[in-house]
Amino acid sequence: MLRASIHKHTLIFKDPAGTSRGVLYNKPVWYLLLRDTRDESTTGIGECGIIPALSADDRPDLEQQLERLCDEINRHGTADFTGLTEWPSIRFALETALADLNGGGQRILYESPFTKGKKPVPINGLVWMGDEEFMVRQVDEKLEKGFRVIKLKVGAIDFNRELEIIRSIRKRFSEEQITIRLDANGAFSAEEAAGKLQRLAEYGIHSIEQPIKAGRPDLMARICRNSPIRVALDEELIGVHHTSERIKLLDEIRPAYIILKPSLLGGFESAREWIKLAKDRNTDWWITSALESNIGLNAIAQWTATLNNPLPQGLGTGALYTNNIPSPLTVSNGNLWYHTEKKWQPESIGIKMPGE
Repeated sequence: MLRASIHKHTLIFKDPAGTSRGVLYNKPVWYLLLRDTRDESTTGIGECGIIPALSADDRPDLEQQLERLCDEINRHGTADFTGLTEWPSIRFALETALADLNGGGQRILYESPFTKGKKPVPINGLVWMGDEEFMVRQVDEKLEKGFRVIKLKVGAIDFNRELEIIRSIRKRFSEEQITIRLDANGAFSAEEAAGKLQRLAEYGIHSIEQPIKAGRPDLMARICRNSPIRVALDEELIGVHHTSERIKLLDEIRPAYIILKPSLLGGFESAREWIKLAKDRNTDWWITSALESNIGLNAIAQWTATLNNPLPQGLGTGALYTNNIPSPLTVSNGNLWYHTEKKWQPESIGIKMPGE
């Protein structure tokens, strides 16, 4: 018989997280705690967190829906995913909490050489939007830390200044030395997208995520056909829950890549379907975290490690917060490692564990 509860926590960013949708200073997160009444010494933890104005379930009644889920679990003693299609972050939390509980409550959800500390997951270094000085400083820090794939958020400051930052990287490093990915978060207008992509292409850009806002598949399809830079879909996938809708979207737009954020797409089974559909169309993909704390990031990284995708993933967000849960996850030389000698400390943010 399962028992469920939630623990709310507010994550505080070390530095403001700037995107074209605005600047984030903190982020609410709810941890779903599952225990089996037959052995209450074990706790499975899943993370539910939304990104304002992006998550499909960024709704005022999110917390009430979580409470209703807990009530249902406590009433029936089992977990049911029915009715959670429109609540992808809650579905992700339930799926990962169950996987953690079934794995013994040790935060080992998917065993692999990664969880044994023997093989890392290669990742890109993320550079947030901000003023020119802030972005240049981040680029230098990422390069000093050994990253060879840099992902820059663009679209928030003057475009010519962004070009200058990219130009400065290329003056120092060739395409063979440093791969540059871009993420516009839908910042380019329909009228300016083509011209901006042409100018950016001069600097050997690997790919650009979501150059225009989601919801214009006809325009995005034209951009994908004509862009000198390979285009990746990100926000375009959010809220597209049904297989038929996903097939239609991919067939119409024909992107070079899709970017998968499991907590925004409804969990791993949902993301796995996107991967299958993409492979059927010779579309490549990689996995990205969505500002999760170490609980959600750990689940995504462990699942990603089982997929054996050789591309660097977007999983370097664990160091964003001043009050994250201490964990075995460590970024080193452009890789995410799981150091088995380090311990999880959920109690550091007030989560009561068995025996306390």
